[in-house]
Amino acid sequence: TNGRLYVVPGFDLYPANLREYRRMISAMGIYMTMLPDFTEVLDSPNTGEYKMYQPGTPMAELADALNASGFIFMQKYATAGTQKYVKNVQKITSEAITMPIGVRNTDAFLMTLQEMTGKAIPAELEAERGRAVDAAVDAHQYIHGKRFAMYGDPDLLLGLVGFLLDMGGIPVHIVCSNGTEPFRKDMEALLASSPFGSEGKVYNNKDLWHLRSLLLTDPVDMLIGDSHGKHLAKDADIPLARIGYYLPDRVHLHRQAIVGYQGAINLITMIANLFIDDYDRKCPEERFEILR
Repeated sequence: TNGRLYVVPGFDLYPANLREYRRMISAMGIYMTMLPDFTEVLDSPNTGEYKMYQPGTPMAELADALNASGFIFMQKYATAGTQKYVKNVQKITSEAITMPIGVRNTDAFLMTLQEMTGKAIPAELEAERGRAVDAAVDAHQYIHGKRFAMYGDPDLLLGLVGFLLDMGGIPVHIVCSNGTEPFRKDMEALLASSPFGSEGKVYNNKDLWHLRSLLLTDPVDMLIGDSHGKHLAKDADIPLARIGYYLPDRVHLHRQAIVGYQGAINLITMIANLFIDDYDRKCPEERFEILR
């Protein structure tokens, strides 16, 4: 083999996520190639000099992919075809994982890397985990017991629901317009694994019009999804946590990772502060205080 671990991110248009994968894997001392790597295209620097977009995955490393020591697929459903190809063409060690959103999913990601490569998880990443747990403890009261609706692609939803369950959030309406029966079974098993998942229901092949009806007949506290849901959130008078693709009505969200331990901190911060902002906006004058 060429000694490389090939990392396939799937349908993930957050350059910050790819950078986070590379940083964490490199911290473990693993020789890797991102396939593909668009970080310098979607998030290229402004240096004052005109240059065409920088290349990502080197062509030589792409051509040598079938000599890899292993493949790790960061999204189970978005990469199904590539997984099948890799397994059929040549016997290469490969793993498909749940998108590492939240502490538990990131733990599983790092343990998978350790099993595939034999590399130890460094103290640097253990310290990051501790900071993510600390952030969860500090902010859990804003998320625990809150009811959520969400929509998006299968892999994103599996990661987000796992994150919410860890925080004591209650996923209620889970809408996936391109969901499959295997996805439904995976999601239902995840919901059944936690007492906070008892209200969750999966709606495959439904759209935002269907979700709008759900929000008005069975209200929740927050909506999670891309910018297409802003009208639904307005009609339901709930905050929208903008996560996914695409996000044209806010700036720089693609520069903030939602994966890994740092991504967990970012999500906790975003969601807790949205709830606090919403309370400040709606609370009576005598409860409008500095401390929250």
